[in-house]
Amino acid sequence: MEEKGGIVDEKNSVVAKESEANPAKTATQSNEEVVSKSESTAPRTRSGGNKVALAISALALILGGCGFGFGIAAFERESSPITFQSGGTDGNSANFVEGSIADIADKVSKSVVSIVTSTKSTGLFGQSYDSSAAGTGIIVTADGYILTNKHVINGANKVTVILDDGTTYENVEVVATDPLNDVAFLKIKDASNLSAAKLGDSKTINVGQQVIAIGNALGEYQNTVTSGIISGTGRSVTASDGSYNTETLTDMIQTDAAINSGNSGGPLVNAAGEVIGINTATSTSAENMGFAIPISSVKGMLSQLTDGNGKAERSYLGVYALEITPEAAKAYELPVTSGAYLYSSSNYTSIVKGSPADKAGLKDKDIITKVNDTTVGAAGSLANLIGEYKPGDTVVLTVIREGKEMTVKVTLEGYSEK
Repeated sequence: MEEKGGIVDEKNSVVAKESEANPAKTATQSNEEVVSKSESTAPRTRSGGNKVALAISALALILGGCGFGFGIAAFERESSPITFQSGGTDGNSANFVEGSIADIADKVSKSVVSIVTSTKSTGLFGQSYDSSAAGTGIIVTADGYILTNKHVINGANKVTVILDDGTTYENVEVVATDPLNDVAFLKIKDASNLSAAKLGDSKTINVGQQVIAIGNALGEYQNTVTSGIISGTGRSVTASDGSYNTETLTDMIQTDAAINSGNSGGPLVNAAGEVIGINTATSTSAENMGFAIPISSVKGMLSQLTDGNGKAERSYLGVYALEITPEAAKAYELPVTSGAYLYSSSNYTSIVKGSPADKAGLKDKDIITKVNDTTVGAAGSLANLIGEYKPGDTVVLTVIREGKEMTVKVTLEGYSEK
């Protein structure tokens, strides 16, 4: 499994900056779903251990320069009320009622865009040709910042954004990518008064919760809407883009809402109309199995962009960490059954020299159970919880060291591919 940036977290997601002093990789004790995000390879099955091999299809549709059209859906219905479980106000406690899916889809679709990319390619005999691909994005600010998947825009020499009403923007720039996740931010130059999506809190999602997925299905059917539930959380998948490039995606939301090619970068939405995930991958060897990146993990980068400097870096801690599950707790004789265990399977330390974790005094075999007041594991992986903050932010970690609970303040730093 490929390691990015030199350091991996409890599910092989990077949480530390590259360091020659710590090149080892950690093993995962939880059941990891190994998948292939490929448009052309046939499904493959592996045996052994508790790993399940699946074939995953990239959701950005390769068009190969062919023409395509868009169908724009319109809904004319009376607004339906949102109902919350137990009188709560968290959007993740809301349920759809009769007619509300149409209402939510109509509202959110105004913030969903089609992304068309153009790429220069070279053929087998050296000939040059243009190829195109289509994906989906989410408007996250009124002045034109768009959130999408990194694999949607990788290698593109031109990016075009098409709004729900058909308005087309060709002056589009890739302004930031997340080196630790399949996330990218675009900026439409000189845009204003766009309809920005409301972002929810993916830390409070529940298995069985009702959701809808919206996206540019097959590159032809703009803002197609499908419904389902959250089937699982904390999923780890290894995805391929069809050209032998693989990437490990961790802490993913699993849903049975139909996700099709072209849907990459589109929103997974709760019954309150809040975006809780970024649709990223779908299985080609199993029915009704799609995966989305939790929205909270991108909020740290987004807040930097909206600060006005137009640049963003991913916050990092600087540790090797093993996800604690009941099985891992038993194997390593740990006092808790969830959290992040700072552990390296090699002879190297789990703390990267010179990293924020090192400067804060974290040590090998520390167990991190909370980031500020948020529980690691139940609300998300350590890497994703850190991703909600900006470089320069100070977080308070709840740590168990040699059986004693303590708190450690860490000032986060930035990790950027640029």
